Amino acid sequence: MKTVLFLHGFYASGSCVPAMALANAFANSNIRVIAPDLPLHPTKAIELIQKICYEEKPNLLVGNSCGSFYAQFLSSKVDIPTLLGNPHFQMSLFLKERIGKNSYKAPRRDGNQDFIIDEQLIKEFEELEAIQFNHINPFHRDKVWGLFGIKDTLANFRDLFLTHYDQAFSFPGNHTPTEEEVKKWYVPLIEEMLLIYKKPENGTSDTEINRFVEE
Repeated sequence: MKTVLFLHGFYASGSCVPAMALANAFANSNIRVIAPDLPLHPTKAIELIQKICYEEKPNLLVGNSCGSFYAQFLSSKVDIPTLLGNPHFQMSLFLKERIGKNSYKAPRRDGNQDFIIDEQLIKEFEELEAIQFNHINPFHRDKVWGLFGIKDTLANFRDLFLTHYDQAFSFPGNHTPTEEEVKKWYVPLIEEMLLIYKKPENGTSDTEINRFVEE
């Protein structure tokens, strides 16, 4: 059994359309999809993702938007191949236009649908953005693939992505892929990456998790 860890976008949850589409696409296969609800605050989200990587040892990370921001941030550190769907590398700018009370667009497991965007949250993202590419391993450059919607007007960072990685693909969609787009464009790339890249032999230790979060 192979495992895909899906990381959702900022306003989404583990039950969002892309996550459910992946789970349905692989329902009758030897691939399982894990899609947790990520915490609002980025350091907490990163800590949770590393914990899951340590416990579940996924074969592949797949992100969308803010989830791709986290996936890129961690990919080299946890040594897991990664597919970045429409990565948003400037989340702080995105949040500055949305300060105040907000609501998640997909149901959360804890039932909490409302949250606050404030200056502290923006600052946390700014601090991570400043170091988001610092942990890239040159030998990992070809293990991070990017998938970009041609109609994405929210976050088009293809050029920035290509300054760090080699494999970029496009699909005729918007920022958040539909169920059909996930099955047509994401699934084949996921299957290809799972064939090309072997599962990492070692997990991430609790010590490594704590040290990286502190950095």
